[in-house]
Amino acid sequence: MRADRRGQVPAAVLAACRAVAAADPRHHALATARDEVAADRAAIPPQGSAGPAGRPREMNETARKPRVAGFALFTLLLTAAFVALGVWQLQRRTAKHELIAALTERLAAAPIALPPPAQWAALNPARDEFRRVSFTATFAASPDAMVYSSGSAVRKDASGPGTWAFLPARLPSGEMVVIDAGFVENTMQDRSVEDRAVKKLVTGQPVALTGYLRFPEPPGWLTPAESRDKRLWFVRDHVAIASALGWGTVAPFYIDLEQPAPANGIPRPGPLDVHLKDDHLQYAVTWFALAGAVLIAFGVWVRGRRSS
Repeated sequence: MRADRRGQVPAAVLAACRAVAAADPRHHALATARDEVAADRAAIPPQGSAGPAGRPREMNETARKPRVAGFALFTLLLTAAFVALGVWQLQRRTAKHELIAALTERLAAAPIALPPPAQWAALNPARDEFRRVSFTATFAASPDAMVYSSGSAVRKDASGPGTWAFLPARLPSGEMVVIDAGFVENTMQDRSVEDRAVKKLVTGQPVALTGYLRFPEPPGWLTPAESRDKRLWFVRDHVAIASALGWGTVAPFYIDLEQPAPANGIPRPGPLDVHLKDDHLQYAVTWFALAGAVLIAFGVWVRGRRSS
């Protein structure tokens, strides 16, 4: 036989051997024994290589390592996010306490004279909102506006739905200031109810007023559009109201009236009181608890995998 076919038995020779084996039982037994030896040798793996039984375990160990590392990274990121949210709530709590202290001090202070028009541009909400002021003004004979309220956060006597009566007043120097004359229990936003409430305020005579400096609030995404027919707004943006109703140029702030009150108490002005919600500590504890729960769950999961 040629060298490149060494170790291979021609089909013709095998056929001849089978024929001889069939005629001679001794040859048949010898062929059977040789076949069994060849089968046993094929089942024994070569030296130096891992057997098939060892490979699945190694593959499981290799696949398990990146899975644990990925879940550990996810757990770390989630825990960091929860901790950051808890710290943020604590910071907001500190800022809320500072705001409450500042507002309480301003609301308890004696009223000061209304700043002159030359100082109006320098006023800002962070420093001047809720300052008590006193001045004299005359309510203008112009169309008033009503601003819907679902309840006030600074007026305990206006916790239900109704409207605020906004109307312009002229200072002795000629400038126009918008006055929130008080709360009207007008749950249906009836225009005639508002007209009757504010009609008696417009007397053409100057009135001594005491109130609080307030600044306009911007509308939100869900703020309904105003109703020009009813002169109804849903946000305290007195500058936009003045522009829509033709009140002319007004001060950059409006006055939340404290006194005087009409004889029948409608509209109802009143003192402001700070009772802002302060749930930030509760929220912070919740976020920190979630961070701890994530770490505990990860530890239990890792321990279960090791035991299995």
